[in-house]
Amino acid sequence: MAYYAVPLSKLIEQFERLPGIGRKTAQRLAFFVLNGTDEQARVFAQAILDAKGKMHTCKVCQNLTDGDVCSICGNPSRDHATICVVEDPRDVVAFERTRDYNGLYHVLHGVISPMDGIGPDQLHVKELLGRVADGVKEVILATNPDVEGEATALYISRLIKPLGVKVTRIAYGIPVGGELEYADEITLSRALEGRSEIG
Repeated sequence: MAYYAVPLSKLIEQFERLPGIGRKTAQRLAFFVLNGTDEQARVFAQAILDAKGKMHTCKVCQNLTDGDVCSICGNPSRDHATICVVEDPRDVVAFERTRDYNGLYHVLHGVISPMDGIGPDQLHVKELLGRVADGVKEVILATNPDVEGEATALYISRLIKPLGVKVTRIAYGIPVGGELEYADEITLSRALEGRSEIG
């Protein structure tokens, strides 16, 4: 027995396709949209269409932008001799929120994952190598600390080190507020490796 009319069911199904959205949340979102005005629904739909139609990758760093070059690459006050390599555009946002990094970025749009059929050719590695040859002094590898992220970082470092460019890896360790007894061995090992002097 169908509980909802077809248009409402389709709306719920579309919300349910979003990551992290279950059936009940999808229903709440669908009813929220239905309870809004026609203008609110139009604005919401137009925002989706605009984002999908106008956003593309920056021709320099592969981050998402609505121009030829993103605002970070186009900013002359950024350190153009340092590139932080990340997996995903969301990682750029995470670093920018810290306000501690003033260099540029390079977004790979994934990691090497043979199980998923993703090799270096599916990532933006060639574009990174082209940038490194243009006066870059340090490449910071900030891929996730999982098997695929580590393999990708190792692969990229082996390509860049022969070019005479400093290659570093972000440190990993115990999160703020975390307790040592619950940390796994790899996290503790990385925390020891990445330790720094106090004072």
